[in-house]
Amino acid sequence: QEQLVESGGGLVQTGGSLRLSCAASGLTFNTYAMGWFRQAPGKEREFVAAVVPSGGSNTYADAAKGRFTISRDNAKNTVYLQMNSLKPEDTAGYYCAARLKSYRFSRYEYDYWGQGTQVTVSA
Repeated sequence: QEQLVESGGGLVQTGGSLRLSCAASGLTFNTYAMGWFRQAPGKEREFVAAVVPSGGSNTYADAAKGRFTISRDNAKNTVYLQMNSLKPEDTAGYYCAARLKSYRFSRYEYDYWGQGTQVTVSA
C-alpha cells in the first residue's frame, strides 16, 4: 500500500530553519514527481515546491523562492524541504504529495498524500 509519511515540523522563531522529510513506501519512488504543499487555518492548500522523479529539476512558489530548497534521495525513497529564513506567514501544515511522472501546481492532480506535519513560526 502506498504511503507517505512527513516529519520534521515544529516550532521555530522568525528567521530560523527547519528541514522537513517525507518518506515514501509502496510505490516506485523514482517514477514519481514529489511536491510539497501547505495549508494554513482557514486557507486553501497551496503549492510550495516540486521536484521531478530524477531530482534534476525543481520549481517553487514565489513565496518559497530563495528561502526553501526541495531535494530528494531516490536511494532512501525520501524527499526533503529545507526551509530557511522562516517567517510567521510560513506557519501551516505541510504536506508532501506524489504524482506519477511529472509535477503539477494543482493539489487536485496528485495521486498520494501524506498526513502532514505542522510548522509554526513565532514572531
